[in-house]
Amino acid sequence: MLGVVLGSVVALSGCAVGGGTGSASRAPEPVRKPLAVSLPEFPATTVEHAPAPRVLPGVGPAMLARVPAGSRQVLLVTGDGADASTSTARLYERTDAGWRPAGASWPAHNGFKGWTGDHRLGDLRSPVGVYGLTAAGGLLPDPGARLPYDHSGGFSINGTGFEGEPLTGSFDYVVAIDYNREPGTSPRDWTRPLGRAKGGGVWVHVDHGGPTHACVSIAKRHMKELLRALDPAKAPVVVMGDVASLSR
Repeated sequence: MLGVVLGSVVALSGCAVGGGTGSASRAPEPVRKPLAVSLPEFPATTVEHAPAPRVLPGVGPAMLARVPAGSRQVLLVTGDGADASTSTARLYERTDAGWRPAGASWPAHNGFKGWTGDHRLGDLRSPVGVYGLTAAGGLLPDPGARLPYDHSGGFSINGTGFEGEPLTGSFDYVVAIDYNREPGTSPRDWTRPLGRAKGGGVWVHVDHGGPTHACVSIAKRHMKELLRALDPAKAPVVVMGDVASLSR
C-alpha cells in the first residue's frame, strides 16, 4: 500500500537519501566532490580476430549491443516481470572464451512497480538499460572496494519501507548506477545531466527485505562480495531490466 511510511524517500526518485518528505532522517547536504578515479577509455572496436563473446543469458542483441566494447565486467540484473519488484543479480566477466559467471546468482529487489524504459521522478520503477558502475560508498568503512569509495555519515537512513520493513542499514554499502549522474563522482552527488524530471540517485545497495524506489538491492554479504569484485580497470557496467526488455 502506497500509504506506508517510506524511509527511503529521495530527492530524485532513486533510493539515495536527499530531499522529499517522510519519516526518514535527513542526511547532511552532500557536497559535489569528484572522487579520485581514472576512468578507462572504451576502445572503439573489439580486438581483431578475438573469439566472439558468448551472449549474456537472456540478453538479446539490441541490449547486448549497448554494452561497451571495453567492458569486461557486467552485473546482470534480471527482473521477474515488467511490474514485479523481485529480480536476480549475477556478476559476469568477459574472457577470450566469452562471458562467464564470476559467482553465484543473488536474489534481489528492484522498484516497487517494476521496470520502465523511460524512468521518471517518482514513478517507483527501475530504469531498464546499460549503465556504468564507477563509484561506491557507504555508512560503513570500505570493505576492500576497488572502485573509489566514499565513507560518510551522509549514508544514514531510518524509517520503514513499502512493506513496513526497517530501512536502517540499507546504505551501509552502495554502488552508484550511472543513470542520470556524473560518472566517477560520489554516489551522494546530486548532479542530474538529464534534468530532475528524469530521476536519479539509483544505486545498488543493501537489501532491506522489500521493494525499492528505483534501486537494486542485494543482501549485505553479497554487497561486500560485489564491492570487492568490481574492478574499474574492467570498466564494469550493470545490464538491468525485466525479462522481456532484456531479451530484445
